[in-house]
Amino acid sequence: MLLPTLVTYLAGCAFLLSPVLEGCGPGRGYGKRRSPRKLAPLAYKQFSPNVAEKTLGASGRYEGKITRNSERFKELTPNYNPDIIFKDEEKTGADRMMTQRCKDKLNSLAISVINLWPGVRLRVTEAWDEDGNHSEESLHYEGRAVDITTSDKDKNKYAMLARLAVEAGFDWVYYESKAHVHCSVKSEHSVAAKSGGCFPGGASVTLENGVQKSVRDLRPGERVLASSGSDGSGELVYSDVLTFLDRDPATRKLFYAIGTEAGARLSLTAAHLLFVSEGNCSEGAVPARGAVRTVYASDARPGQCVLVAPGGEPGRGRGEGRLSRITRVSVGEGRGAYAPLTAHGTVVVDGVVASCYAAVDRHDLAHRALSPLRLMYRWTGATGYRGKGLHWYPQFLHWLGRLLLDSERFHPWGVAQPGS
Repeated sequence: MLLPTLVTYLAGCAFLLSPVLEGCGPGRGYGKRRSPRKLAPLAYKQFSPNVAEKTLGASGRYEGKITRNSERFKELTPNYNPDIIFKDEEKTGADRMMTQRCKDKLNSLAISVINLWPGVRLRVTEAWDEDGNHSEESLHYEGRAVDITTSDKDKNKYAMLARLAVEAGFDWVYYESKAHVHCSVKSEHSVAAKSGGCFPGGASVTLENGVQKSVRDLRPGERVLASSGSDGSGELVYSDVLTFLDRDPATRKLFYAIGTEAGARLSLTAAHLLFVSEGNCSEGAVPARGAVRTVYASDARPGQCVLVAPGGEPGRGRGEGRLSRITRVSVGEGRGAYAPLTAHGTVVVDGVVASCYAAVDRHDLAHRALSPLRLMYRWTGATGYRGKGLHWYPQFLHWLGRLLLDSERFHPWGVAQPGS
């Protein structure tokens, strides 16, 4: 198995590099060296993203105050980064205490500050609050928020400091005061619950004999209904399940539930890719050529149309997927996370045509990058992965893609953190 694995690694590199290399010829392309992106400072009182701090699209809900005597105190970790000045006016070390996610973003920001302003360091004036000095349900009480300045206290730098905090990955940044910038992050549990690209264990697929089967019970080697088209359109066929890109029976995650006029209801994680058609789509119609594209489940909106599978006799083709308008998008928790990979790279789940892929913004790019893995399973006849957690190959591709491609190509919750 060593040789096929090595070949898969090398082929994966080649396939992921190929869209970069395609742009090396004359004219504009992926391979052209880009000039550094100019960063725009935040305006006074501006916050990013442009939603309230404790909403799903920002740092999420307040989960309760953490005290030194509470069980959750172990969620906090001290930050002794020498490139950061901690005001610590209470002389208790409280300003050094924060969640690991907050610590990681703060350390990243400290590097950006030094790079932009040599000789200047990042300064933290407030972090974890154990004394009740902030408003009710402040994220400072959970170690998920920091108030920051620069070490030289130059207020002319704070607008750009806020922008650097956004770039460092804080989930919400607010140029709150002329005296400081406020930053916060999602809870560790929230990040784990939202990350990855999967279907819940109770989602169903259609086998070649017409039987509906839960994805939790699906086995590599079985054939399931899928789309033959690279954009989700085209004939519906039965495709071999090769392996699972992710599989965790016990986890609980947040799923986006997509409801349609046809009565279909698909649940999938935020970073999973879904085929949609924009504009004036007719209910039950076959999509026009080029009308279908992929979006993350978190970007699906009422009014867009997804592809649903029409009925048909077991073992026979089902024709093509038909358009059905999205009427509702909601978010709820579910148990289990499963991401089956088929030979075609698509799968019909709960009657809706979906991609097998997640995290990256293009189905065709993901399909190309996963080609070596599909070929390895088909050539060797190896039994597909049914262990717990993320398959090694997409984990490797995500790491490689982060090195080669713009971060904008990836969903922020694309890959679950180890141990989540």
